Amino acid sequence: MHTFYWGDWHRDSVLGPERATNISPIGWALQRNMIFTSHHDAPVAMPDALRVISATVNRVTRSGQVLGPEHRTTPLVAVKAHTLWSAYQHFEEKTKGSIEVGKLADFVLLDRNPLEGDPLTIADIKVLETIKEGKTVYRRDAAQNTTAIRSCAESEACIKVATLALNNAGVIDIHRHDD
Repeated sequence: MHTFYWGDWHRDSVLGPERATNISPIGWALQRNMIFTSHHDAPVAMPDALRVISATVNRVTRSGQVLGPEHRTTPLVAVKAHTLWSAYQHFEEKTKGSIEVGKLADFVLLDRNPLEGDPLTIADIKVLETIKEGKTVYRRDAAQNTTAIRSCAESEACIKVATLALNNAGVIDIHRHDD
């Protein structure tokens, strides 16, 4: 995510070209057989898992330049970093991170497989449905204009859920005022 949103700025204003290529140096982690995780920096950047996976795979900045090509990875590894390895990092691998009997049924249905096709289009993949603990919490209306909502960041309901989750986790304080 850092390479997409802030890569140009780090390269041109803060770190310079040589050091900026090593933002989120996952190539080095993989060379050492280490796992890593990806994240979206909410609330600094709105939640968009497919943008995170795309940035992990492609390392393309907003200006379209590749920043640190030696730190790119495959779509499969990027998905693992956002699912299996994230659950492991949070000590939740027994209940989350993969679809298995006995685990929470948290997953999304996508309009295409991110492991197939052009990796540069991963960020354009649409979420068709979100299942949380076995229950649908979001479903894209088939008749909906496909440009209306591209991510959770553009859904008021999703932003409310994300804000409450961040507040409950103590990451942010939304200053509730009960009447």
